[in-house]
Amino acid sequence: YQRDNHLVCAAEGMYTGQFIYAGKKAKLVVGNILPLKEMPEGTLLCNLESAPGDRGKIAKASGDYGTIITHDMERGTTRVRMPSGTKKTMSNNCRAMVGIVAGGGRTDKPLLKAGRAFHKYRVKRNEWPRVRGCAMNPVEHPHGGGNHQHIGHPSTTRRIDPAGKKVGLIAARRTGRIAGKRVEE
Repeated sequence: YQRDNHLVCAAEGMYTGQFIYAGKKAKLVVGNILPLKEMPEGTLLCNLESAPGDRGKIAKASGDYGTIITHDMERGTTRVRMPSGTKKTMSNNCRAMVGIVAGGGRTDKPLLKAGRAFHKYRVKRNEWPRVRGCAMNPVEHPHGGGNHQHIGHPSTTRRIDPAGKKVGLIAARRTGRIAGKRVEE
């Protein structure tokens, strides 16, 4: 009976010292982990498994959640609305945590200064600061060079182009501003 530590996504509303129960018989309480078939339709869930037993792969970023749409008990499947809005059918033996991932609205507050951006990306990966391609020399980027900072040719590239040329809008179906309203089903 040695102590076994596990890192789990924190659902909004969980608190220090809370007991988390996992399994078929667990109650439908925020923070508990149960199979999809034990949850009623309309349940908000996070840290969802894409295949039974993979320990949770979907809806793990701050503020993310999925929603159970329907159960099909004969086929053993459940239809879930993903954080992106797409609907996915998966095995109803996949487990998920009840609730929404904590830390929602994290990106609403502006970083305001370069130092905060520096420290944010320092712990992630080397992707800041970002230099524009047209500000570079022609040896460094396809958009570089020229007597003014301009691309000088269409920014769209073909899907079959070599790796060094694939910058800008890769295999774009359309370009320009998106006109009209977005229609939700």
